[in-house]
Amino acid sequence: MPSKPRILWADDEIELLRPHILFLETKGYEVTSVTNGADAIEQVRRNHFDVVLLDEHMPGMGGLETLAGIKALAPELPIVLVTKSEEEQLMEEALGRQISDYLTKPVNPSQILLTCKRLLEQPRIRNEKISQEYLQAFARIAAALQGQLAPDDWVSLYRQLTRFDVTLEGDEAARQILEDQFQEANRVFARYIEAVYPNWLSSAPGKDRPLLSHEVLPHVVFPLLEEGRPVLFLVIDCMRLDQWLEFERLLAPLFDLNVMHYFALLPTATPYARNALFSGLLPRDLARRYPDAWSEAEESENSRNRNEELFLSECLSRRRISARIRYEKLLGAADGRTFARQVNDFLQYTLSAVVVNFVDILAHSRSDSDVLKELAPDERAYRALTRTWFEHSWLYQAFQALAHQRCTILLTTDHGAIRCLHPTKVIGDRETSTALRFKFGRNLRCDERHALLIRDPLPFGLPRSSITTTYLLAKEDYYFVYPTNYHYYVNLYRDTFQHGGISLQEMIVPLAILRPKAV
Repeated sequence: MPSKPRILWADDEIELLRPHILFLETKGYEVTSVTNGADAIEQVRRNHFDVVLLDEHMPGMGGLETLAGIKALAPELPIVLVTKSEEEQLMEEALGRQISDYLTKPVNPSQILLTCKRLLEQPRIRNEKISQEYLQAFARIAAALQGQLAPDDWVSLYRQLTRFDVTLEGDEAARQILEDQFQEANRVFARYIEAVYPNWLSSAPGKDRPLLSHEVLPHVVFPLLEEGRPVLFLVIDCMRLDQWLEFERLLAPLFDLNVMHYFALLPTATPYARNALFSGLLPRDLARRYPDAWSEAEESENSRNRNEELFLSECLSRRRISARIRYEKLLGAADGRTFARQVNDFLQYTLSAVVVNFVDILAHSRSDSDVLKELAPDERAYRALTRTWFEHSWLYQAFQALAHQRCTILLTTDHGAIRCLHPTKVIGDRETSTALRFKFGRNLRCDERHALLIRDPLPFGLPRSSITTTYLLAKEDYYFVYPTNYHYYVNLYRDTFQHGGISLQEMIVPLAILRPKAV
C-alpha cells in the first residue's frame, strides 16, 4: 500500500487546531504537530515530510526564521506560511524565501485540504485529467483520419497530437496509444500529400491550399514592413512544433504572440525549403533563375544555402520594395553571443534576417554522440534538452532585450525533423545523393509503400537536371539504407532525427509574429 502523505504543522496554538488535524487525517494524511520552530526544524532533520504548515507568529523562533532553518535542511520541501498578518512587506519577504503558499488566519479545514491537495497531488490529478482528455479525444482524432481533411484540419490535428505529446506524463499505456495514433496520422498524411501536393503548386493559397515556404516572405514578412517598425525575421533551422511550444512558454510573458503555420516545401531539407523561404521561388524556378548558385552535383549539396542574402535582396527587388536589409547566419556559440550583445544594432535596418543553426546542429550531433543520445533517449528528453538550451541561451537573452524595443519579430523555421525508427532499402547509382530522408538521381528504386517516387519532378516544383532525374521522399518515420552493409547502416542511423521527407513533424511548421508587450 502507498504510504500516506505526511504533513508537519507548527503552531504555538496547535491544540486549537485539533479539529483541522482530525479532518486532514480522515482525508488520508498523516499529521505531525509541534508548537515551536526549534521542534519543527528538528522534526525535518529526523523525518521525511511532504509539506509543512508553518505559523508565522510563534514565541522564540518566529516563522520566517524557522522557514530559513527548514530550507537549509530541505530546500525542495513545500512550506505554507499561515499568519494573522496581511502586510504586503511580510508577504513579499515570505515569497522571497520561496514559500509554496500563503494563508491568512483564520483558516478553515477545507482551505487547508485544498492547499495540501494542490501541493501534493496536483501532478497526479493533472496527469490523470490529461490522460482522460486524450482517451476522449482519441476517437475524434481517429474519426477525423477517416474523413476528408483540409490543410487547416491537418494543422489542428497535428497541434492536438503534439500538445498531448508535450503534456501527457505518467501514463505509459496512454502514451503508447498516442504514439501509435501519431504513426497512423503520418501514414494518412503521406497519402494526402501525395494526392494534393502538385495541385497546391499550381494554385493560390486558400481554404484548400496552405501557405508554402516560398510564400512566407511576400504574404507575411513584407506586409509587416508597412507598419513602420523594424522587422527581425528569425529562422531557427530544423525547429519542430513541440520545440516551439517550449519556447512559447518562455516568450509569452514578454511578447504578444500571433501564431500561425505554413507547410514546408518538399523535400523538407535546407537546400530546397530554406532557399525557397528566402528567394520566394520554388526550387525548379530557383534553379532556372540562378543556375550558377544551384547545382545538382553531389559535392555542392551542403553548400546550396550560401546565397540566401542574395535571394532575399532580389526577392525584395522583384516586389519593388525598398528596404535596408541585414543578413546574418549564426553557426556557433561565439556568433550567438555577438548577436545577443549587438541585437539592438539590427533594429537600425528595415528588415534583418537571422538564421540560427543550433537546433539543427543539436539534431545532427545527437546522431553522432553517445552522450547526447544518453541525455536525450527519446523525443520527450530531446524536447526538454532543447528547452534547457533555450532558457539559458544567448538567444533568449536577445529576446529579453528585444522585448523592450519598438520592433516586430517573425520567428519560424525552414522545416522540422522526425525521429527515424524504420529502415527501407533503396537502390541507386553512385551519383545518387546521400541524404537519409530524400534522394535524387537516376534509376532510383524503393518500396513505394515507404517512399514517394517522383518520376516527373517539375509538377512537384523540383529541378530536373536531365530527363532521367527522379526523386525519392521517405514517408512516415522511414529512412533510406543501401543494400551494401545494410545492417551496419540500419543500426548506425536508427533513432536519429532527420529531415527531407513527408511527415507532419517535417512539413507543418510554426510561424509566430511577436510584438513586445512593454512597448
